[in-house]
Amino acid sequence: MSESSLFTSLEWAGKSLENRMVLAPMTRARAGSDRIPNKIMGDYYVQRADAGLIITEATAISEEGNGWVDAPGIYTDEMVAGWRSITERVHEAGGKIILQLWHTGRASHSDFHNGELPFSASAVAIEGDEIHTPKGKKPYEVPQPMTHDDIRRTVADYKHAAVNAKAAGFDGVEVHAANGYLPNQFLDSRSNQRSDEYGGSVDNRYRFLSEIMDAVLEIWPAEHVGVRLSPNGMFNDMGADDFRDTFTFVAQQLNKLELGYLHVMDGLAFGFHERGEAMSLAEFRALFDGMLMGNCGYTQDEAEKRICDGDADMIAFGRPWITNPDLPTRFKHDYPLTAFDDPSTWYGGSEEGYTDYETYREESGKAAMESLT
Repeated sequence: MSESSLFTSLEWAGKSLENRMVLAPMTRARAGSDRIPNKIMGDYYVQRADAGLIITEATAISEEGNGWVDAPGIYTDEMVAGWRSITERVHEAGGKIILQLWHTGRASHSDFHNGELPFSASAVAIEGDEIHTPKGKKPYEVPQPMTHDDIRRTVADYKHAAVNAKAAGFDGVEVHAANGYLPNQFLDSRSNQRSDEYGGSVDNRYRFLSEIMDAVLEIWPAEHVGVRLSPNGMFNDMGADDFRDTFTFVAQQLNKLELGYLHVMDGLAFGFHERGEAMSLAEFRALFDGMLMGNCGYTQDEAEKRICDGDADMIAFGRPWITNPDLPTRFKHDYPLTAFDDPSTWYGGSEEGYTDYETYREESGKAAMESLT
């Protein structure tokens, strides 16, 4: 593949993607307390519509799935309408956009749920950091272990969210099974200490994700569905000793579904559990026959190498795209990047630090005008 492999086209789900750069899902918390997607969120995604593919920020499938202040949902008619206003604008700008389906599980707090404890695979709390709740920062709580009825209800919530995503005009959906959120809590043998058919062996721990996938695939053709995994991640207190066996099995099972892609957070830029050598994209390439997407701290050169070597079909970029809305243009023409060194506006707020970053041409034009004054 040529040196500009990021900018070769790619066929996905019957659509032609203009490049192999994916806008990574990043929780930006601009939906407000009603969790309804709004105009500035639309502005943000339209600014980045030249991505080959956009994956939205994590979006709660239900009231029970919430665990982040001001993050959006997809479980009411008003939320569907809000998202539809965004997908229409992105499509008008020539973009492709898919919705990431999210349930935070134990990475939530009773402050989000009228005093009721959040759910998880088992009664095992997240250790270490605290959580930002509507009432301030607090320690994580010991969650409620999910009953079989809770599991069936939650699987139904994923299906309903998939229905709503289609009604909102998305091009597909991604099941978020990474970063220590609910499906990951079932997969990880540290957070899953169940003794029933959802715990113990790796095939039992996979059962919950398998049921979610069955439900989502009743609504969407497989080629329009992706799954995100984080085999090396420690976020939300993840990382079991048997991670390689677990994610090898999970990738093999997902491969049977002929999905649109597998999204693997293989990079080590934002934390590694250090319980053995990290799993690589090359390992997943041997396990998964479909489209493979890498993520987590990639530079342009590293992304080009992974694609040229055949280890990935697409690479997702996150933080550089926060401050560079025209990131593909900057990469293609070797323009300098605006640094992303101020995290104070990453999570929450309004336009500042969200939609007010300029393209390279805007920056250059302003500098030229200033030089004349």
